[in-house]
Amino acid sequence: MAIESNSVERSLPSDWYTKDKIFDLEQEHLYSKEWVCAGRIENLHKAGDHKVLEIAGQSIIVVKNESGELRAFYNVCRHRGAQLCSTGLETNVVSLKGGVVGGKRITCPYHAWSYDLDGHLLSAPHLEQIPKFDNKDVALYPVGCEIWGGFFFLNLTPDQAPNFSEYISLFADRYARYPLDKLFTGQVIKYNVDANWKVLCENYNECYHCGPVHPELCELVPAFRKKGGADLDWENGVAHRPGADTFSFSGKSQLTVFEELNEEELKRHKGDLIYPNLFLSFAKDHVAAFTLRPLQADKTEVICEFLFHPDEADKPRAHFADIVDFWDLVNKQDWAICGSVQRGITSRVHEFGIFSPMEDYNLDIRRYIEDRITPHLSN
Repeated sequence: MAIESNSVERSLPSDWYTKDKIFDLEQEHLYSKEWVCAGRIENLHKAGDHKVLEIAGQSIIVVKNESGELRAFYNVCRHRGAQLCSTGLETNVVSLKGGVVGGKRITCPYHAWSYDLDGHLLSAPHLEQIPKFDNKDVALYPVGCEIWGGFFFLNLTPDQAPNFSEYISLFADRYARYPLDKLFTGQVIKYNVDANWKVLCENYNECYHCGPVHPELCELVPAFRKKGGADLDWENGVAHRPGADTFSFSGKSQLTVFEELNEEELKRHKGDLIYPNLFLSFAKDHVAAFTLRPLQADKTEVICEFLFHPDEADKPRAHFADIVDFWDLVNKQDWAICGSVQRGITSRVHEFGIFSPMEDYNLDIRRYIEDRITPHLSN
């Protein structure tokens, strides 16, 4: 759908991108309560396979249970609160035993309390005969965990979580012909961007900046230059230049194409922002997935994963260079301009920005943030 508005709108106030107070409210009332993309499930194959990651400042264990299902828990023992699994960030001078043991249990390194892979307490040494203590009454603190398209999503407040099927249904329908759950990750690039996570979202959600910032991209997709991107139809996809059919320096696909795509999807590029932290860009032969992890008000980690057809799984990295190197250039251009925005909005005279009609999709971001944060602002 092309942009139809002919008005300008205010952005969020500048201090919503710079102040720790707003960042903390987002962590508590958005990233702790909404479904958040936490990565791909590709390396979680068998019982006991697990990842330890951080969401909204909380250490979380994600583990494959003995039934082959994915479970997630806060990384804290119910006994005295020790972390169950190493985060890799410790500064200990000695290693501690514990964590996921033998693919069957999660054991605390402190007093050896053990839990099964569904979080139930299996044993608490020397407490078997203690009156009124029953293992069945103790379990790890759960985290909501759902899977779509080979991505797993977490919710830190599972008893209040929005319905996941309703949350993801629009995207599941729109990209049903892309085999997301079957793709493999050919390469991963991590970026540390000196900008607020919302600056990155707003940048991704418009192409008004494409002409000035991305000359190579506009050579591949000339429509990005026209009218500041006002006529782009993201729902149906954006056409490449004549003779080009994928996002790369050459514009020519050399990889296995996704078999179920329709005629338009074979010729066009699509993109979407799945709130709050997943960007997806779709081509006929690859998907670029960007997972955002807000670190501070002015710092964001971006994990960019390049997903390809499984028939390409045994190919060397150089095989994907035409695509990956192109994206890496475009990404670095984006992160540079986002850093410039972050530095500029700290100016004492800049109270808010202005969204042009070509940036109307950013009004959705503004509403999404305001709806979740404004009720918690103190007077």
